Amino acid sequence: MSKIGNKSIQIPSGVTISENSGAYVVKGPKGELTVPMFENISVNQNEGLLTVTRNAEDKQTRAYHGLVRSLLNNNIEGTSKGFSKTLLLQGVGFRAVKKGQKLVLSLGFSHDVEVDQPSDVNIEVPEATKLILSGIDKQRVGQVAAQIRSYRPPEPYKGKGVRYEDEYVRRKAGKAGKK
Repeated sequence: MSKIGNKSIQIPSGVTISENSGAYVVKGPKGELTVPMFENISVNQNEGLLTVTRNAEDKQTRAYHGLVRSLLNNNIEGTSKGFSKTLLLQGVGFRAVKKGQKLVLSLGFSHDVEVDQPSDVNIEVPEATKLILSGIDKQRVGQVAAQIRSYRPPEPYKGKGVRYEDEYVRRKAGKAGKK
């Protein structure tokens, strides 16, 4: 029994869902996304509610049940509201600058790190130490944020590095804490 797959999804106004050649197409005010169709999974739309049901009880179908529901829910939310992640740069001299379609990061290396802005993710730099990534696809926004964070993840001794806004970095005492 899938707890996630059995939940119904509320469809906000302005969002339409249609079936198109092996995929579900979600159209909203912010854009359009697709979810692949899986065998033995059916999606029913009824009076502003979307329900995902499975037609078989094999292991693979049970796994896809919750997956399809989560993908549809994320696409509905993304095309209506959108997703965003905030990254903070902490460290002496750490800063970010947007030059055209490139993001230039100074992260304490001997060179600057240049990141090309993807077409489906918007990167804003409101402050020199703050990045806001936004887009309609939750997976792409998270992937780009993780890629930028991977250039200099936060270290546990001084806390320097690129971190998510709500991330907690557990600090270590270092040599002085041994006494």
